[in-house]
Amino acid sequence: MKPQRVTLIRGDGVGPEVTDAAMQVIEAAGAQIVWDEQLAGKAAVKKFNTPIPEQLMRSIRRNKVALKGPIETEVGIGFRSVNVALRKAFDLYANVRPIRSLPGIKTAFDGVDLVVVRENTEDLYSGIEHQIAPGVVESVKVITARASRRIARYAFELAMREKRKGVAAIHKANIMKLSDGLFLHCCRQVAKGYPRITYREVIVDNACLQLVRDPKQFDVLLLENLYGDIVSDLCAGLVGGLGLVPGANVGRRVAIFEAVHGTAPDIAGKDRANPLAVIFSSVMLLRYVKQDGAAKRLERAVHRLLGKTRIRTGDLGGRASTSEITARLIELLD
Repeated sequence: MKPQRVTLIRGDGVGPEVTDAAMQVIEAAGAQIVWDEQLAGKAAVKKFNTPIPEQLMRSIRRNKVALKGPIETEVGIGFRSVNVALRKAFDLYANVRPIRSLPGIKTAFDGVDLVVVRENTEDLYSGIEHQIAPGVVESVKVITARASRRIARYAFELAMREKRKGVAAIHKANIMKLSDGLFLHCCRQVAKGYPRITYREVIVDNACLQLVRDPKQFDVLLLENLYGDIVSDLCAGLVGGLGLVPGANVGRRVAIFEAVHGTAPDIAGKDRANPLAVIFSSVMLLRYVKQDGAAKRLERAVHRLLGKTRIRTGDLGGRASTSEITARLIELLD
């Protein structure tokens, strides 16, 4: 098997620790990966005076696949979100977050198995905002038919590929009749091409209520950018938190896989971070590059760790270190 070159962005805060853990277990699982390490965020600003250096962009264009640790985005100040900028630069229009119950993790619900598919390039995240008068700021919500149709097609194709039964379009068209109305119109058009997949529409506030009452009624959730950002974190809480949930940003030519949690600066450098989110994201990456054997071995090892041992990091009620989790996972690989 020819090795796959992958751009590696370690990130900020706990990012270097959790990505290092992922690299170790990926290698131990037998994956054929060659890492092309690049800087982004704070580390890039220090070295290149920009959070997104051209070296990073060239690397992603060349490799077409990247693994990224969390990158800090300051609230209300500082440089624009690196995550948003990369998604727009490479047209990574589909944010995909599988949400599954895991063995050994006690939550309010068992058997949760759904996928959040979020449009990733427009909506209020287009970043079009300005001050129109002192004390008055306007942000522009952009919804286009092109983006709405292609994210709907992605959701239905995913449902077909994974043999899922239903797609629910989440919206607020009762209030935003033109923007969310256009999104729903496009979803309905696409749904007609997939008669075997059940299609329904749920207002976003009701969807949040239903998710915390009975998440098993949902299969694939299809959302605009802002709703998807919020609802995907809510869904992570159903299965144990952001430390256990993977994420992918997928376009036609490029895909970036990432930990969906933050940089956790309070525990950075202390060997206490949970590496499982970025490891689960690595499983998605390995499947994307057709290294299914290594992906299965790695996923089985995580399930054994959670289901058959009491080894947990602090966010999961334990005291294990990042390095202890990594070493035990390597032992559990078959």
